[in-house]
Amino acid sequence: MSDEPAAPPEKAPTGTLTATDSDDASEAGPEQRSRWAALRTGNTALLTLLAFVVAMVIGAVLIALADPDTQAASKYFFSYPWDTFSAGARAVGAGYYALFQGAIFNPDTATNGTLSGIFGPISETLVSATPLILGGLSFGLAFQAGLFNIGGQGQIIMGAVFAGYVGFAWDLPPVLHLVVAIVAGIIGGGLWGGIAGLLKARTGAHEVISTIMLNYIAFNLLAYLLSVRGFQRPPYGQAISEVVHSNARLPHLLGASVRLNGGLLIALAAAAGVWWLLTRSTLGFQLRAVGANPHAARTAGMSVERSYTVVMLLAGALSGVAGVTQILGTNPAITQDIDAGIGFDAITVALLGRAKAGGIVLAGLLFGALRAGGVQMQSSTGTPIDLVQVIQSLIVLFIAAPAVIRAIFRLKSVGGGPSQQIAKGWNG
Repeated sequence: MSDEPAAPPEKAPTGTLTATDSDDASEAGPEQRSRWAALRTGNTALLTLLAFVVAMVIGAVLIALADPDTQAASKYFFSYPWDTFSAGARAVGAGYYALFQGAIFNPDTATNGTLSGIFGPISETLVSATPLILGGLSFGLAFQAGLFNIGGQGQIIMGAVFAGYVGFAWDLPPVLHLVVAIVAGIIGGGLWGGIAGLLKARTGAHEVISTIMLNYIAFNLLAYLLSVRGFQRPPYGQAISEVVHSNARLPHLLGASVRLNGGLLIALAAAAGVWWLLTRSTLGFQLRAVGANPHAARTAGMSVERSYTVVMLLAGALSGVAGVTQILGTNPAITQDIDAGIGFDAITVALLGRAKAGGIVLAGLLFGALRAGGVQMQSSTGTPIDLVQVIQSLIVLFIAAPAVIRAIFRLKSVGGGPSQQIAKGWNG
């Protein structure tokens, strides 16, 4: 046995990821763990950006294929291929430029110097994003506790029904009327979500089944209410409610000519509240512990059943607020489609945002921009608005399958395999 000391292991160059980093970061020192976490987070952000780029490229191909000029030029493609490519490029450029005009800024309308002309496009993006953020927070919060809240549609409807009824049936002073209507919407959505949570806690009923059934109940209950006098607007010939009083409406943030209203501030405050709840409060720790391992949480003395009920109450309340922003902010009368598909689109927003408050806000803004810009793209270029839905779906698809993005761009895995990385990112 030699008495010579063993040679120290070679130190990895700064900025590289060693096997220790990827295999077991918990054994590394504080500095190494910090670097490992930064690299893993940066890699996730890069994958999200690349997924968006790939989705937009595929969307461009679909826009070109749907363009009549491109289709006409393709008939003589082998004789003059440049005509097909140039027609497709013009269609893609016009389509995405119209998308930008409808979602961010339109130079054509901005020249008139009015608030609606300058801020109209970004206002529509923020208006569309507001309920998506709230609905995404609803799904994301329940997901952190290990539940799948598919009942956003029903909770939004009940929030709108409660808030709307207080808004048009009650007569209160201006500020008080708005506050009471908002609280009523929170109660309506919270109760509807709480039913699913209580069923889960007391009977073990799966929340996916119960929330979907509650969606049907809420939808048909709304159809009934829209045929009842006192709720339906005279002369009782159409399925539309009374109009909410002006005292109960959310204030416009940029004047009456621009639709942006106080619902955006409520959504951002809700996002901050959910972030604080999950990362800084004892209740949030309990909810995340139950979501990570309910058996271990029960062994530690936590009430899993109580957590299920509480989180579904809170998730329902958030969706109820989304209904509030619809009826008190943008649509002053309740109709059969008051939820506008937000309940299910919000699930996609939450998935894109990794079920984290900050990510959900950014995802909601992105989807709000696609919604607002899609309308302009269809009206200006004739591009089917369904293509915007395709782009949204592709973004989520590629984010859910990061191995595809890694293969396309030849990226190395950071922090373990792709599935492990997503699981770690979702579970915090």
